[in-house]
Amino acid sequence: MEITTSKIVAGFLLTAAAGLSTGIGSCIAFFAKRSDTRFLSCALGFSGGVMIYISLVELLAGSQLELSEIFGKRPGSLLGIAAFFGGIAIAMMIDKLVPHHENPHE
Repeated sequence: MEITTSKIVAGFLLTAAAGLSTGIGSCIAFFAKRSDTRFLSCALGFSGGVMIYISLVELLAGSQLELSEIFGKRPGSLLGIAAFFGGIAIAMMIDKLVPHHENPHE
């Protein structure tokens, strides 16, 4: 695959747009009414949904493809799924092991 100037510019613009979107999204918290928790809850739910979508669709599919090239189609796919959900389990265990006064999720 040949790297051209147009591909570099497109990659830069997409990365810049993603970074600016984060900043613009954080401005919502500053300009929204503090009493309107429903709006902030919906905005946080939407952003969480986007992150879950990216994790499940983009990252998992890419890792399964790479692992399938190394271990074969079925074992690579299963290993990708196991690693993905294993990471979720590890994050949940860490969340439970953090002391209660330092963990805002409890």
